[in-house]
Amino acid sequence: MNNLQSKVPSRWDIIHDRLLQECRVWDLRERRYRNSSSSKEGDFYYIDSRDWVIVLARTVSGEFILVRQFRCGVNDLSWELPGGIIDKNEDPVVAALRELKEETGYVAKGGSVIGRCRPNPAILNNFCHFVFVEDAILGVSGTDWDEHEEIEVRVLPEKTVLKWANECKIGHSLAINALFFYQSYKSS
Repeated sequence: MNNLQSKVPSRWDIIHDRLLQECRVWDLRERRYRNSSSSKEGDFYYIDSRDWVIVLARTVSGEFILVRQFRCGVNDLSWELPGGIIDKNEDPVVAALRELKEETGYVAKGGSVIGRCRPNPAILNNFCHFVFVEDAILGVSGTDWDEHEEIEVRVLPEKTVLKWANECKIGHSLAINALFFYQSYKSS
């Protein structure tokens, strides 16, 4: 017999939850928890955020739309898929089509949710939804970037996009997750 324990971990009960810092796109919050079995207590910090959407958009010619922009977390440019914050009560597909147009200028008639995940349950309380969009075309009205956005848009063959993900040229974990869900969606 090994020393691994197979006991189900205890839940922790919230004693209080308070706002520490309100930010433009999320809030930093503190929760005091008590372990239901041991009665240990501790303060934990999390980011309260609305849900996000990542768009895997394919053009009418079958190429995928990528964006590259500066990301302050890594202090560098990052290749990724279009995406952003879902507005309150907004459908993920509607949000995906909005973000696609705003960031790239491409438009499409619809899309399908192909998956969702918890981006980082240790510090975030939201979901990220992955939407696959087909037959995207360049619209006539152009982009509508947020105040601090400056985006390069590139369309690439699927094979190149998958190669870039394997080489970490596309290193954004949510873009890679979208490609994972796309592979599953495509094979079903």
